[in-house]
Amino acid sequence: MSASVPGPSRTEHDLLGDRDVPAAAYYGVHTLRAVENFPITGTPIAAYPDLVTALASVKQAAALANRDLGLLDDRKAGAIVDACEEIRAGQWHDHFVVDVIQGGAGTSSNMNANEVIANRALELLGHAKGEYRHLHPLEDVNAGQSTNDVYPTAVRLSLQLAAARLLEAMDVLRGAFAAKAEEFADVLKMGRTQLQDAVPMTLGQEFAAYAVMLEEDRARLAEACALLREINLGGTAIGTGLNAHPAYPELACRHLASLTGVPVTVAGDLVEATQDMGAFVQLSGVLKRIAVKLSKTCNDLRLLSCGPRAGLAEINLPAVQAGSSIMPGKVNPVIPEVVNQIAFEVIGNDVTVTFAAEGGQLQLNAFEPVIAHSLLKSLTHLRAGCLTLAERCVDGITANREHLARLVGQSIGLATALNPYIGYEQATAVAQEALTTGAAVHELVLAKGLLTQEQLREILHPDNLARPHTRTAAAVRA
Repeated sequence: MSASVPGPSRTEHDLLGDRDVPAAAYYGVHTLRAVENFPITGTPIAAYPDLVTALASVKQAAALANRDLGLLDDRKAGAIVDACEEIRAGQWHDHFVVDVIQGGAGTSSNMNANEVIANRALELLGHAKGEYRHLHPLEDVNAGQSTNDVYPTAVRLSLQLAAARLLEAMDVLRGAFAAKAEEFADVLKMGRTQLQDAVPMTLGQEFAAYAVMLEEDRARLAEACALLREINLGGTAIGTGLNAHPAYPELACRHLASLTGVPVTVAGDLVEATQDMGAFVQLSGVLKRIAVKLSKTCNDLRLLSCGPRAGLAEINLPAVQAGSSIMPGKVNPVIPEVVNQIAFEVIGNDVTVTFAAEGGQLQLNAFEPVIAHSLLKSLTHLRAGCLTLAERCVDGITANREHLARLVGQSIGLATALNPYIGYEQATAVAQEALTTGAAVHELVLAKGLLTQEQLREILHPDNLARPHTRTAAAVRA
């Protein structure tokens, strides 16, 4: 006996019996049970449009392949293709309602896709939802397929779609840092190691390093994405291809590549590809690398801007909101702080992916849903973080030029630049005296007659301090 649902309903049947499904729903009984079984995160798969789009793309490619092989008549195939096209265009996503974290290795997501596509295809053929005798979610939409090749393929495809947007966002942030590097190219400052004065550099060099770090990570992300393009579509349950036409894997793969523009290829060993989570682990590791380096950069921005009076105060971050409910005038580095928190989340997601990948058994990994959830979260949040950091912070950073010049002039780190000209022992003595008396290094060097004013001016020129050059001590003395 079916449980009642509010409002109009239709009755559907599965191996557990009959259930009433809302009449307006494009999903069916399998999805209904999944919603009841997995009230876990409250986040439906529709929250990840890339995953829904990828599922529809796989189903469309499968229908086209089955049509070409004579396994699906033109009328059914056409209706399935049209329904998938609508989903790929953004329609019906709100009917993808199963929770992103689910038991069954993604079966509920696959069933949800089968039912939504079937019911929409039935409408396009002039039938009512649920009239599966005309077009069936499993017999037709899922023909020649298993969750175990559909879901991993869709996850891999969705990750590539999401990663493409992250790559674009990272380039926006890289460009923002590169622009600041050019703007600050002539701003001399003290570099620091272990938070202690080291040697002079330019603020431009500091910001250029952040741009280079991002470009390096973009290259690593692109490499990781390439590994996702090998798919196990056509392997069905465990990779042996049971119930699929021998020509189906290559044909479906070609259709999928044509539909999406992603150059997917069939894995050389479908049994291996069905159980191996290595590409997901690799991608997760790269995302962790990006997160760690972004977080380090944000730590630097917060440190360099700390103050405004009692800190380093070398740069100013744009003020975007009031910082305190009790301290008037306080402005906090909230944009770097939120990116720090995204990084912490991504690092945690990497741990989840690691354990989920390790937990697979024999010919299948049942934990791909939490892998997909973790990776899609990381990609989505990192993208938002990069864009927010670029637009709400980096673009508006200004330099406290006079303050930086004073810090360089007062720093004993200048003694390091004098080593080749006055020797290590003399430079050390000057540094110690400067630290004890508060006198400037260049003043002590002049007072002791170690170098002339003209020699000091040449040695301490910003270009000579901050950039490699070929001038020798002998040439300066001469």
